[in-house]
Amino acid sequence: MRVLIVNTSERTGGAAVAANRLMEALNNNGVKAKMLVRDKETDHITVSTLPKSWKLHWNFLWERFRIWLSLHLQRTHLFEIDIANTGTDITQLREFQEADIIHLHWINQGMLSLKDIRKILESGKRVVWTMHDIWPATAICHLTMDCRQFETQCCQCRLLPRGGSSNDLAANIWRKKQKMLERQHISFVACSQWLAEEAKKSALLKDQHITNIPNPIDTHIYCPIDKQKARKDLGLPSEGHIILFVSQRVTNPNKGMQYLIDACNLLMEQYPDMANDTSVAILGGHAEELMGKLPFQTHALGYINDEHQIVKVYNAADVFVLPSLSENLPNTIMEAMACGIPSVGFHIGGIPEEIDHQQNGYVADYRDATDLARGIRWTLNESNKEEIKKACLQKVARNYSQQSVAKRYMEVYEDYHHHRHL
Repeated sequence: MRVLIVNTSERTGGAAVAANRLMEALNNNGVKAKMLVRDKETDHITVSTLPKSWKLHWNFLWERFRIWLSLHLQRTHLFEIDIANTGTDITQLREFQEADIIHLHWINQGMLSLKDIRKILESGKRVVWTMHDIWPATAICHLTMDCRQFETQCCQCRLLPRGGSSNDLAANIWRKKQKMLERQHISFVACSQWLAEEAKKSALLKDQHITNIPNPIDTHIYCPIDKQKARKDLGLPSEGHIILFVSQRVTNPNKGMQYLIDACNLLMEQYPDMANDTSVAILGGHAEELMGKLPFQTHALGYINDEHQIVKVYNAADVFVLPSLSENLPNTIMEAMACGIPSVGFHIGGIPEEIDHQQNGYVADYRDATDLARGIRWTLNESNKEEIKKACLQKVARNYSQQSVAKRYMEVYEDYHHHRHL
């Protein structure tokens, strides 16, 4: 069986990381998997790129320009909307023709247009589409927040000026997506149970098959290593507790850094002694901008691309905190758990599927800095460290290891025929 995984980027962003990991997991479990991307970042032979052309960059700009016009020349929400009005027809490429299964992932920002996807569907190849966010089930947004329009039909969109209208850009793209899917079947896979349930409520996908499989992780890379050595290599304090925060861009308000700052301030008030033995490590772009904002000693590690270095960062920590305001199934929690490090996060999206409350981490009440502080304190000072570490590693082996995820995807590939002919 030959699978072609299609994603805009090879390495940048959560979906790219997950798509890459899936390719490895499949190849390690007897499936021939390749990847097709627009932005190739390594020289891996299993990753092909779209034929170079001036049009690739133009596609990206043209889509943004059209969105900008719809936003009445405002920049707000410019990158929260995707309309897939331009892209590349991949059906003539050798990689496409050789594949038995076309496996779409995150194909926005000028990779594939709705017309290109329709062409893929009409080619007669089996199509599986992994949803890394809600966009395939809505008209134009990746995050629905409190909006439920997609359950009936997207229009009057909150992201458009003055809340859109009944025949706005969202309504227009909704109709185009309906047309794209007309009499066609795709096996949709959501990365979390939560996203699968949301997608099933979408009027757009009412005739489609939707299942749920988590992203895989390579437990040969992400695994426990010596904590003291990891700290020494990174120049972090050898004594005391380290709280870790990780994000591609740590200043992204959606990642909830403000809640971590508030929680740390609360801890400092309640337990002043923590100042002597607690520090915070921040991994990600713009980390230096947070220096001095936390009451504890802070270490800005900046942006790190090397996986082995990232594994050291997780292993150096005692707790990983992800106070995100919206999440699907964060790779970062899985990475921390694979290193035996407990996580604390809010009760949102797929986070409660990853963290089993007070077994391998702590699920805090949504947007509640007090409960977040309680979770950090419980993990650092009250939990049984050995038990928690064991629970983290068991959960990863059972649910997120390459073998268990590859097996579940192989079932979807095999099962496709069955659904197609129902």
